[in-house]
Amino acid sequence: MKIAQLLLTWYENSKRDLPWRRDKDPYRIWVSEIMLQQTRVEAVKPYFDRWMERFPDLESLAEAEEEEVVRHWQGLGYYSRARNLLQGVREVSQSYGGQVPQTKEEVIGLAGVGDYTAGAILSIAYNKKEPAIDGNVLRVFSRLFCVEEEISSPAAKKVIKQLVADEMSEEHPGDFNQALMDLGSSICIPKTPRCTLCPLADCCCAKRKGKEGQLPVKKKKAPPKAVRLMAGVIRQGEFFLLHQRPNRGLLAGMWEFPTVEIGEDGEAMDIFRQGIQEKTGQVIELERLLLQCTHIFSHRQWDISFYYCIAAPDRIVPNDRELKWVNRTDWEKLSFAGPHRKMEKYLAEKNSQESWQSFE
Repeated sequence: MKIAQLLLTWYENSKRDLPWRRDKDPYRIWVSEIMLQQTRVEAVKPYFDRWMERFPDLESLAEAEEEEVVRHWQGLGYYSRARNLLQGVREVSQSYGGQVPQTKEEVIGLAGVGDYTAGAILSIAYNKKEPAIDGNVLRVFSRLFCVEEEISSPAAKKVIKQLVADEMSEEHPGDFNQALMDLGSSICIPKTPRCTLCPLADCCCAKRKGKEGQLPVKKKKAPPKAVRLMAGVIRQGEFFLLHQRPNRGLLAGMWEFPTVEIGEDGEAMDIFRQGIQEKTGQVIELERLLLQCTHIFSHRQWDISFYYCIAAPDRIVPNDRELKWVNRTDWEKLSFAGPHRKMEKYLAEKNSQESWQSFE
């Protein structure tokens, strides 16, 4: 029996009940696939449900403000994906009459849509014979056909893309792609695949050769670079001084307490004071440490310390786009950057306990 037949039979009996699988709406499929990038299925479910409550269709998202969109993405990380999704649906609204297009060339031309996402949308929503190759599919096919090139290399990806296209179901390409996703996430898992449960075990080259634990071949990732940061919690009554990060780069456009990167050399406190003055115009005195935390990105590890600071009263900060005094009651309208959300929650708890005096 061919791989597609075995896989589809297994999928019919074992497929997961997921909220984005309950219809063939290309918008819902698009949103789910962007959310699922580097995030576990179970973790995505509540974010997807919350998203659909606020943005139930393409037009409701296309008409939304970017700040609100990013805020509803909070917790999923990689915020450029939310911005690209917003830009992409606006392109569909303006150029395609609100209907997600049905050709690979058009779909892949939308903001934030790569080869995998285009394949998922076209195959699942429109039953087009388009592969959707993510990490799960690369792993499954590297084992099925003993592909021994390093799995992220262009050579390995090219070989596997052709293998998937050769084996893909003509009648049910969307189910075929989703079956591969499910198989890779639940059975053909990293390190210790559950071969006794696999519907493709008899077809698997790696299983026959005893290499299922050795494949796929992956290069070792460099550990994230540790970066030491200090942030100032600068308050005037119910207002706190906040800074908006640049529109490009890490956590682009998100809000933070004014932050300074501290190098290995020099006196940290002096560097911090000078950095805050350069960034905000404020001359500060450090009162006490409020919170320390670590936040790990794919390539960076932030070790950040938040200090309550007293600013000289005669220093005026202009309320411009990047730096402004914000009342705590308005924080829910903002998208805080990474660990700065932890600081925001810490301060909210202080407020609920009516213990602002502990800052003085």
